[in-house]
Amino acid sequence: MTQDIRKSIIAGSWYPGTPMTLRSQIQGFIKAVPDTPELPGELMALIAPHAGYVYSGGVAAHAYKLLKAQPFTQVVIIAPSHRYPFKGASIDGKDGYETPLGIIPVDQELARAMAEKSPIFKYVPEGHAQEHSLEIQLPFLQETLKDFSIVPIIQGSQDPSTCEEIARVLAEVLKGKKVLLVASTDLSHFHSYEQAKNLDQKILDRVAAFDEQGLMRDLTQDQVEACGGGPIVTVMKTARLLSADRALVLNYANSGDVTGDRSGVVGYMAAAVFRSTPAKGKKQENAYSEEERAFLHRLARGAIEHHLLGRPLPTREGETRGLSEKRGAFVTLKTHGQLRGCIGHIQAVKPLSQTVIDMAQAAAFQDPRFPPLSKQELKDLSIEISALTPFRTIKNIQEIQVGKHGLYIERGYHSGLLLPQVAEEYGWDTQTFLEQTCHKAGLPKDAWKDSKTKIQIFSAEIF
Repeated sequence: MTQDIRKSIIAGSWYPGTPMTLRSQIQGFIKAVPDTPELPGELMALIAPHAGYVYSGGVAAHAYKLLKAQPFTQVVIIAPSHRYPFKGASIDGKDGYETPLGIIPVDQELARAMAEKSPIFKYVPEGHAQEHSLEIQLPFLQETLKDFSIVPIIQGSQDPSTCEEIARVLAEVLKGKKVLLVASTDLSHFHSYEQAKNLDQKILDRVAAFDEQGLMRDLTQDQVEACGGGPIVTVMKTARLLSADRALVLNYANSGDVTGDRSGVVGYMAAAVFRSTPAKGKKQENAYSEEERAFLHRLARGAIEHHLLGRPLPTREGETRGLSEKRGAFVTLKTHGQLRGCIGHIQAVKPLSQTVIDMAQAAAFQDPRFPPLSKQELKDLSIEISALTPFRTIKNIQEIQVGKHGLYIERGYHSGLLLPQVAEEYGWDTQTFLEQTCHKAGLPKDAWKDSKTKIQIFSAEIF
């Protein structure tokens, strides 16, 4: 019986057309990616760019290198429609997809299960015929996974309701299965180099915070640009419904970094979504006992309930000597896994317990990014406390340990702080961490090299 195979439409142009050259190029991209540290959990989804390999292949490799040790045999790819507008989403009805590296079978059983769940899915042949954004992902998958099947989905509409419905169906069908989700997207298009970086940083921030709802708001309000913004939101929503709780931005670049032409660039991001798993056999030295941590959490929640419910303001009676020491701290609030507020005080001017009370109320009711917390949100509120160690001025940047140290950079009236977990979440090296902290301070990215710039490091105990 003759199979209905989709032939490649971009081999020899968007990527090499011969197996040996294509495989060599992909292997070169992956080899250039630094070895990945221990992953923070179970990998569930990737976000990868879809430009020609000479432009975005180096960025995509940061995502696909994670698959070298991952036993996925089923992959659901969601990509945007560039050439043919249509509503809903289309699952390709063909038997397989062909690239120079061979034919990938379409998982017809999984595809049917999705299509039968909702009318949001239909087969729109024109949506697949000339679309590059899905095919561009396939050779990377073939080189890293070897033996697998796909469900190829082109998302026509990228509005919130379409994203919600696709995610609902996928989560229902994929529950209990080990299936990789892939979102295909590029970021801003044809802005100047600096404009593009500023625009794209907003998306990087939303992804790193695992905040797909905020990303959708930014997209609908034209605050950011991503031709595959809908697929990003859909994949993140699906992963969340399947118990994912964390995302990492692995790499970012734009075409100006490759060509040197910075007049009108396109942005590229690689990211991954995980379900956190407890570290096994890993001992961590903590300054605070479980009882002290619980005490601080009670203070934080009590301070918020005081404002919302009129209950007595919690007292610090019974605090230990350690909690009475002056420390800076941040309090981060989330509801349903979504960031709901984060405020901190970096200077050690009050006892840690009092700082936590003050910052909890500030995060709940004074974070300018969010409306004040409501009574209805209390039952779903989660609280994270980051207790800061004293700051230490350094002269040699070799002292900075990414993942352990936070940075505070100060020059004149400008200052900026990034917590230790930020660099780890974005996969930054030391120089990038310094540059991003300078950016946060409103300084040129290389201001850390200036002798007038004061660089301080600190650690944080997060609970």
